[in-house]
Amino acid sequence: MILSLKNVSKTFGGVKAVNKCIFEVEENKITSLIGPNGAGKTTVFNIISGLAEPDSGIIRLGSKNITGLAAHKIAKSGISRTFQLTKVFRNLSVRDNMLIAKKASDDEIKRILKSIYFDKPLDTIASELSYGQQRLLELARALLMPHSLLMLDEPTAGVNPKIRQELKTILRNLRKEGKTVFLIEHDMEFVMDISDTVIVLNEGKVLKVGKPKEIVKDRKVLEAYLGK
Repeated sequence: MILSLKNVSKTFGGVKAVNKCIFEVEENKITSLIGPNGAGKTTVFNIISGLAEPDSGIIRLGSKNITGLAAHKIAKSGISRTFQLTKVFRNLSVRDNMLIAKKASDDEIKRILKSIYFDKPLDTIASELSYGQQRLLELARALLMPHSLLMLDEPTAGVNPKIRQELKTILRNLRKEGKTVFLIEHDMEFVMDISDTVIVLNEGKVLKVGKPKEIVKDRKVLEAYLGK
């Protein structure tokens, strides 16, 4: 397993956002983290990537204990991520946005951009890009950064159907290359189509872990989404 969480908890103002969370992410697979609004998904992502510190529990990336490390140290350990709200530097060019991840030649940057169907010139200012293109640029930057685990927070949010379909192909290609992807996603059709494993979170706890076909038939999962 490339990532494991054991009894991870986090409380905000008396509310348990994450409650003794236990799961593992398998290497070279696509794993999706799903759950109703307020389930604690983004909090889990923030704890893993060092943007929030857990109150208790242990997080391991491979054999390394990364619990409570600063975000930049966790990034250097091999975690690269995107965010629910796109974080590109709007006043910088595409090239300069990419170079924030690491020093790279134009050829290397172009190779990454081509792999995600991004065809704008490197000198294009990020503010001139559509929202969907900005999402792709953020993904490209995460791919350029050296990593063993790629974490994507709602990659399809706000993008058009064409980019959504391209994202499926991108993720499948990454899996073919032996990459490990861990994502939060609300688009259930997208999740069920590309995931090897689905983790369902509800009220900060893991409700179910399984293959997509198991998840869609699970009564507890349906009740959590439908409120029954």
